[in-house]
Amino acid sequence: MKGAKSKADSRKADSRLAVKKQTKKERNAAKDPNKPKRAPSAFFVFMEDFRQQYKEKHPGNKSVAVVGKAGGDKWKSLTDEEKAPYIAKAGKRKEEYERKMEAYNKKLAGGDDESDKSKSEVEEGSEEEEDDD
Repeated sequence: MKGAKSKADSRKADSRLAVKKQTKKERNAAKDPNKPKRAPSAFFVFMEDFRQQYKEKHPGNKSVAVVGKAGGDKWKSLTDEEKAPYIAKAGKRKEEYERKMEAYNKKLAGGDDESDKSKSEVEEGSEEEEDDD
């Protein structure tokens, strides 16, 4: 078997080609705590209300899985008209999240540290001064 690689040689090649995986700790360290939390879907908005109702009806239940399963079954049984308020709430939360993300991204890009409200107040004040002339 001339020219054949030994097992040791093939292991060395594999180790050179292996990509270093990040540990869980390294991945979590990369997250920015100031980043806005993602907006919930309509189902999760529904589940917020459903959990409260379920706890009132079943105070002895401690199982998260049972509540989740019951909530999923209830969500599937709802009509589109019954889901509409949850979809609307989720849409509002998504818009709010997008505004927060836009401000967050501007801040990361090195934009001004002033809030949008203070900028508009400054702009209004400068317009009033120009009108006085």
